[in-house]
Amino acid sequence: MKKLLLGVTLILLLSIIAACGNNDSSNANSESANSEDDPITFRIAGGSVGPDHSLTKTYNFLKEELEEKSDGRLQVELNIAGELGEDREIIEAMQMGQVHLAGPSPAALGGFDSSVVILDMPYLFTDRETAYEALDGEPGQMILDNLEEHGFKGLGYFENGFRNLTNNVQPVESIEDIQGLSLRTMENQTHIEAWKLLGANPTPMALGELYTALQQGTIDGQENPYGLIYANKFFEVQNYLTETKHVYAPNVMITNKDFYDELPSDLQEVISNAIVAATEYNRELAQEEEIEAKEALIDEGMEIYEFSDEQLQEMQELTEPVYEMFKDEIGEDVVETFLNTRK
Repeated sequence: MKKLLLGVTLILLLSIIAACGNNDSSNANSESANSEDDPITFRIAGGSVGPDHSLTKTYNFLKEELEEKSDGRLQVELNIAGELGEDREIIEAMQMGQVHLAGPSPAALGGFDSSVVILDMPYLFTDRETAYEALDGEPGQMILDNLEEHGFKGLGYFENGFRNLTNNVQPVESIEDIQGLSLRTMENQTHIEAWKLLGANPTPMALGELYTALQQGTIDGQENPYGLIYANKFFEVQNYLTETKHVYAPNVMITNKDFYDELPSDLQEVISNAIVAATEYNRELAQEEEIEAKEALIDEGMEIYEFSDEQLQEMQELTEPVYEMFKDEIGEDVVETFLNTRK
């Protein structure tokens, strides 16, 4: 009798355990199903510029596109004005999966893949039409494809604009006037070598330190696109601007490749389409911003000088040796592909 009772008890206990196991399995499956429907946090690092700059406006546009076209499945967290650090810190955070989309400068991204350095070469593009054709075409895709081995998915290019020279010493009306000027550059060896060839004394420095350095007279000048010059109020500490247009500055749009590959295909398409729409929006804004910022700088009292086509051609010729200096690092095939886009 005792054995019978023990047997019945054991059967009942096993039945209860089995039932609990089924419930746990059912709950796990339910949670898994729910997790597929839960919104996905999509963190964008919008760089170091403030809310009024064209790039920040572009990121806000992109945020709206992603959330609307995904029907809310992508919940975008947008960080701007350097909230997540400088470009290199942002890139490293992306490698760790903490940032999902960013548009770092070629200078910062070139530390991870040397082919990107081509985008920072002097006078690679002298007009926007050529830049857009190259970046949207095979040359630009070559760079994006190279990023995959470093854990990034290249998505496209936003625009920061043509870089121009400012200083607080004298009007720069000729190339000879550049001689001896101490200029802040990005931590970018191609820029440094180009300015050396022009007779300047380049000093690499973080953007966040630049205003104070100009204010204190630690350096004479700097170089940036019109929009950034105005947004950072460099007109308060710089009297003269010369349109040298020595570098067309794109931002390389990237995402974490593993994160992207794990997304459903329809959300991958949403991201790709949103980047295309935002790129078109960004380029229109950047061109408008260049005109408006130039007018605003004049209103603030800056003296603006425009180099002639002949002077720009001379600057291009003087800085051409930079291509030979960095050809092996960048890759000869990459250099030749981009130089063939010149008109």
